[in-house]
Amino acid sequence: MADQPATNSLAARLARLGLRSDADFVLHLPLRYEDETRITALADARPGIAAQFEVEVVASEIAYRPRRQLIARVRDADGALSLRFLNFYPSQQKLLQPGVRLRVFGEVHEGYLGPEIIHPRLHAVGAGESLPDCLTPVYPTTAGLGQATLRRLIDKALARADLADTLAPELRERLRLPEFAAAIRFLHTPPPEMTQAELEAREHPAWRRVQFDELLAQQLSLRRAYTARRARGAPSLVPTAKLTRALLKALPFRLTGAQAKAWREIATDLGQPHPMQRLLQGDVGSGKTVVAALAMLHAVEAGYQAALMAPTEILAEQHYRKLAAWLEPLGIEIAWLTGSLKKREKDAAIARVGAGETPIAIGTHALIEDKVEFARLGLAIVDEQHRFGVRQRLALKEKGTFAHQLAMSATPIPRTLAMSYYADLDVSVLDELPPGRSPVTTKLVSESRRDQILARVHEACRGGRQAYWVCPLIEENGVSAEANVSAANVKRSGRSQNVVLQLKTAEATYARLAAELPDLKVGLVHGRLKTADKAAVMAAFVANQIQVLVATTVIEVGVDVPNASLMVIEHAERFGLAQLHQLRGRVGRGAAQSACILLYAQPLGQQARARLKVIFETTDGFAIAREDLRLRGPGEFIGARQSGLPLLRYADLEDAALVEQARAVAEDMLHAAPERAEAHLQRWLGGREELLKA
Repeated sequence: MADQPATNSLAARLARLGLRSDADFVLHLPLRYEDETRITALADARPGIAAQFEVEVVASEIAYRPRRQLIARVRDADGALSLRFLNFYPSQQKLLQPGVRLRVFGEVHEGYLGPEIIHPRLHAVGAGESLPDCLTPVYPTTAGLGQATLRRLIDKALARADLADTLAPELRERLRLPEFAAAIRFLHTPPPEMTQAELEAREHPAWRRVQFDELLAQQLSLRRAYTARRARGAPSLVPTAKLTRALLKALPFRLTGAQAKAWREIATDLGQPHPMQRLLQGDVGSGKTVVAALAMLHAVEAGYQAALMAPTEILAEQHYRKLAAWLEPLGIEIAWLTGSLKKREKDAAIARVGAGETPIAIGTHALIEDKVEFARLGLAIVDEQHRFGVRQRLALKEKGTFAHQLAMSATPIPRTLAMSYYADLDVSVLDELPPGRSPVTTKLVSESRRDQILARVHEACRGGRQAYWVCPLIEENGVSAEANVSAANVKRSGRSQNVVLQLKTAEATYARLAAELPDLKVGLVHGRLKTADKAAVMAAFVANQIQVLVATTVIEVGVDVPNASLMVIEHAERFGLAQLHQLRGRVGRGAAQSACILLYAQPLGQQARARLKVIFETTDGFAIAREDLRLRGPGEFIGARQSGLPLLRYADLEDAALVEQARAVAEDMLHAAPERAEAHLQRWLGGREELLKA
């Protein structure tokens, strides 16, 4: 353990940064660097540029203008300035006595009384004291943990740690990477001739080595998890093909080439004696549900049960209705399990599933309650898998003995992300839309033209079509969890949290549209409605008894109403790219020309403008996902808390070539040099591989 902390408080602060072992400290690399290797004359100080000065204290005082503060006047041979401390300690006051020589580091700004440095870093300088011979690292830290303490602990760890290289010399030479020890020491203590711009841009070969090693650790861990799963036993689901052929014959459409290919891949996996761990990803409306239906029938034909879990009741019910319409005519009973079911109905469904009388169960988190048991679960399907925690995904799979698992996602995954964070999964891609889907036209409209949009909605609905009107909030006094209006987004836009409360609300919009469209039936659905009320509203909309549905983002996924051809999204600038694309996918599901109108409010921030530009210019979910990854970063894109995955700290997923190299080296190292692979994983993950992809 690197430098045993003196107090539990220090240990807790270090733990918040993930610093427990020598390897953790060694890999805790600087955010930036400061140059304390040279002295700048006060006369040469430049506003806003940090520099180090050697000065003498002329005078100091505690002033009240307007708040209590410590001010010291200092000088060198060429000039003078003030040091100002808004918060200070008695030790600082004692240090700042006339005649004391100091080394001061900070940015010079123009103050009320001339040039000044606010809260500089300083220390008394002794006669003949030498300057540092390397740049000073500035590390990521947490409250109560100073840079000096971190530097001391990291220096001690560097002196003790095993920095032996985990890459063979010939591999390093082929990849043109420096030795690990040299790269690490360089990054913690770079020489003064290095430009900070180059170091902070992470373009130096030393950074390249760290980035490669981090990607390699991720690839080794995921591929090892993949291999371990394939070594486990699982039921080999051998089908009769009778039910799957009957379904394909009864469907009013033919599978697309992509659907047929995905189905063949899944069927092959289900027949293997090890657990399937496959991700079925496809753009909005690409037809994932029918592929899932075929997979469930495959399990039933082999004498096993199948379960499908969805994150919301609306999505789960949509799956239930669609699958019941397809499968019940084939004599397949389907159980419906959600938290809102009446106790008697729920208990009866649970009993039939537990007895094996019901071969397929569809529901929400209710499927993983302790009292729900399966007689012979062979296939667990998780829809919108990124919305579930890793424990929840495991809980469904563990309802069976090494059940096969299929994850589905309507958020296409960019190639580099699939190669890195999803390296332990087999992936099937639906990259074409079923025939008969109309392209959706996207329009950006200022909210000042709201009345014109209202007229367009009225015209479409009077012509027999239906429309969605989506709002980000439910009521004036709170922010809905259904909206993608995070504090981070608000902060990035430079506005206060109060702006969020000014957004249009679903309830207010519903009342207004009902008044302005008296000849149309307007409905309202949001996450706080009772389940029965939500179901009733959605059923009325499906039956065209409601022409305009005012909704929050509960309709983001799973809602399939072919007659709805118009989508209006209020305050579109406040939604994320993935949400906008998912919402747009609720229209264009029939043959009629469809449109998605994005109402936005001025002024638009830079991030909001970038998102709206992307969604306006393309309907390709994979292109949108790439931009979303670029704008948000992988942590938000994959739902880091949900995934159980350690995030990349140094590597850049846009560097596809480096990801490819790490992937290839990982495969080779696991087979040819397992001892090096183990040493590499211990250095980077320290055994923290549990829950790595449930």
